[in-house]
Amino acid sequence: MVKANFHNFAKKNSLSVFNCNGKLLDLSVPAVMGILNITPDSFFDGGKYLSTSSQLKQVERMLEEGAGIIDIGAVSTRPGAVEPGQSGELQRLLPSLKAIRYNFPSAILSIDTYRPLIARAVVEEGADMINDIYGGRFETGMMETIASLQVPYIIMHMKGTPLNMQESPSYSDVVAEVCYFFEKQITEARQKGVKMIILDPGFGFGKSVEHNYQLLSGLERLISLEMPVLVGLSRKSMIYKVLGTSPGNALNGSTVLQAIALIKGACILRSHDVKEAVEAVKLLETMKKYSNEQ
Repeated sequence: MVKANFHNFAKKNSLSVFNCNGKLLDLSVPAVMGILNITPDSFFDGGKYLSTSSQLKQVERMLEEGAGIIDIGAVSTRPGAVEPGQSGELQRLLPSLKAIRYNFPSAILSIDTYRPLIARAVVEEGADMINDIYGGRFETGMMETIASLQVPYIIMHMKGTPLNMQESPSYSDVVAEVCYFFEKQITEARQKGVKMIILDPGFGFGKSVEHNYQLLSGLERLISLEMPVLVGLSRKSMIYKVLGTSPGNALNGSTVLQAIALIKGACILRSHDVKEAVEAVKLLETMKKYSNEQ
């Protein structure tokens, strides 16, 4: 079964090479997206990277550990989070982005935002990719903006908003509903000229622990949409609630679930812990190599 999954993964993603402002991101081998939260209130590392010097040190560390992408977020999306507004987001983002781009000119930088004005501003300052938790639904014009910028676009599924998403989320079939959402958003994005799309099922965003595990179990159904799939499982409540621990003690659980996601066909791991995620990719790729030789 593992051999078949690996075969399907290689077949469906062999041509998934993204042009990120002239930098090539080849997803035929899974990539690790290192998380840089420049927020005071993110659920795991809020407040750790508020200064430029701490941000640059963390980016350097993640790149040295093997991150293929750095994802910069200036708005906390933890359950119950209140967003700071467009001007507040820009005030956090632009100085950090300028410093990171200057010091790491060859790094692929993703910006976690759902506002078209901010998407345009950050790409003009050197960002290479937009990661949108609303998948184009927060504000009209987002997909048209992405199309004009010609950068890869991560479409995430979320039920509700960060402020209310964990208030009794309900699905009749979470995997089917997420697939339907993606089919709809992909069609709209294509019609508006977006060429490079990555899908994120949004673990922890408007989903109970049960929903999250059902979604992970059925991840192959998302892979069947034949778009690269990103998973963000790192240190989330679906891990620490099951284990009876905390985000700070959820590294081992994160790595276990990331490995499962890789076997099922995920090709980007969004992680706070780059070294461990890169090791998971290396081990699974080695297993795939020897499985194919049998």
